[in-house]
Amino acid sequence: MSSESTSYAVVKTSGRQYRVSAGDSFSVEKIGGAPGTKLEIKEVLMLGGTQTLLGTPYVAGATVTCVVEQQYRGTKVLVFKKKRRNNYKKMQGHRSELTRLFVSEITTPSGVIKAEGKPHVLDADHAKKVTEQRAVKAAAPKGEAKVKALAPKKKTAKKAGVAKSKSKPKTKTKKS
Repeated sequence: MSSESTSYAVVKTSGRQYRVSAGDSFSVEKIGGAPGTKLEIKEVLMLGGTQTLLGTPYVAGATVTCVVEQQYRGTKVLVFKKKRRNNYKKMQGHRSELTRLFVSEITTPSGVIKAEGKPHVLDADHAKKVTEQRAVKAAAPKGEAKVKALAPKKKTAKKAGVAKSKSKPKTKTKKS
């Protein structure tokens, strides 16, 4: 395939089909692998571009090489069930485990299409590193600003005879 900008592949992974091009990032259900590892998807259903190749069921000699960018959890999905007038309410929720993949190259029977960009790999210890850096910053002395924040506050003396009440005045209700 000569035209890289319009070349794409339709791949099947995790029971779903995705249309990808070289340099794309996409999310799939969790696939094993640490961030930065390479995966080959051999289930290529179709190659498109200037010339279209359809597989029966897969295109022979075609693979899509991906790099694992990130292992993460998706947004929370809430499921609420209710039956009217039966005092029945049920709330459930779940978060899907996902893997973010970067398409580094598409191998076709006629050649290889490589991505121009690089993957944005987030290592597994990224969250730990961030919390450690915040702890170090918080432990570092900041001079007088820290001392002022820790000093006890002075209590203000009330003026004699000028006490304001914060509550509303009580009102009497009539019972009939």
